[in-house]
Amino acid sequence: MNADNGRRTRVLIMGAGGRDFHNFNTVFRDHPQYEVVAFTATQIPDLAGRVYPAALAGSLYPDGIAIVDEVELPRLIREAAIDEVVFSYSDVSHEHVMHVAARVQALGAGFRLLAPRQTMLCSSKPVISITAVRTGCGKSPVARHVAALLDAAGLRPGIVRHPMAYGDLVVQAAQRFAKLADLSRQHCTIEEMEEYEPHLAAGHGIYAGVDYTRVLALAEAEADVIVWDGGNNDLPLITPDLDIVLVDPHRAGHERSHFPGEANLLRAQVVVITKTDTAQSEQLEAVRASIRRNNPAAIVIESAMPISADAPQHVRGQRVLVVEDGPTLTHGGMAYGAGTLAARRLGAAELVDARPYAVGSIRTAFAQYPHLGPVLPALGYGMQQIEELEATIAATDCDSVLIATPVDLTRIMRISRPVCRVRYEYADRGQPTLGDVIRQWLADLAARAAL
Repeated sequence: MNADNGRRTRVLIMGAGGRDFHNFNTVFRDHPQYEVVAFTATQIPDLAGRVYPAALAGSLYPDGIAIVDEVELPRLIREAAIDEVVFSYSDVSHEHVMHVAARVQALGAGFRLLAPRQTMLCSSKPVISITAVRTGCGKSPVARHVAALLDAAGLRPGIVRHPMAYGDLVVQAAQRFAKLADLSRQHCTIEEMEEYEPHLAAGHGIYAGVDYTRVLALAEAEADVIVWDGGNNDLPLITPDLDIVLVDPHRAGHERSHFPGEANLLRAQVVVITKTDTAQSEQLEAVRASIRRNNPAAIVIESAMPISADAPQHVRGQRVLVVEDGPTLTHGGMAYGAGTLAARRLGAAELVDARPYAVGSIRTAFAQYPHLGPVLPALGYGMQQIEELEATIAATDCDSVLIATPVDLTRIMRISRPVCRVRYEYADRGQPTLGDVIRQWLADLAARAAL
């Protein structure tokens, strides 16, 4: 209770439709000391104006909990007499976090980051977590590689994906995906399909949702090993037994400058330096030195992400529209991705700038993220935005379209121009390999089980 007047402590949770709901579920939902007045929303369109439903919020919240735009933060603190603001989203600079803290404290409220041990769930199965210091480091290819290594060891991996709560939250409380048809049946966004489709194509089930106690139970019922496939640069929601963290040399220095990515770096058992095949030597040496300085006990693995193209003839000598993974470009802060590198390598005559042709929320995204180069982020957080992405592609004056997002966009929209799809997978470079680490970890598990 609030020590001043005996009432419940009034809390506001700042989020982006994922970590915020998990923090509420694990710490605040059934706690009579607290009253969560609202969630604020950022990064993801169309979250504000919704309600975290009563069916998920619990008996203390019979009307659910309002979700409002983060710009309303000062008004809410004043008008709702907020005692404490809980920061609950990821992939932002340390400076951003502390500017928010300053605003909150200037208005008289407390500012809080929840302890990881308060929010991490414990699993009955061994857990490998794959997280990163920034969005777009290559978590998905690494998660697929780890799942394949578990397959080779005769074990069933259960891929538990970081929350992407963009649809009907009650329906999405605990989801299981076993085949591609489940993506359309469960009304997945492009962002969800980018993460789920490659795992499903490899024959691995995906578990995701809003209430991760229920999600984890689904995975534990079917899997031998849980693979936590993280989102953004967030900490895992499940306590890992093997903690793998990715560092991207293209953004050397960001491993220390962004929240909570630095925490991931400091707690990692294994650090994987990705994209060594495309990074400059000085970038690689900078991240190696940073790892040695900040987590000298970590096992360091160097890796590449070789790029393959299914129709290079549609790129060579052509004016090409490059469609990249959306979050990598937006809050991930990259001006380009694998598609841009592939287009240049394949001899594109020109990379066409989509900005003059963008419509609706796609135009808004370009204005919001002015760092973007001549690329189109594959944003599709809902049907309207998917239609606006399709319209933007159709309107762009180009010869062909190079798609570098993991989802097959031609399956969900009409693209009239020739298409080249680019894929990128994980590859070890040097010793030790990720396979060496996983096999040793499994051997250690077996030895402990035999005692």
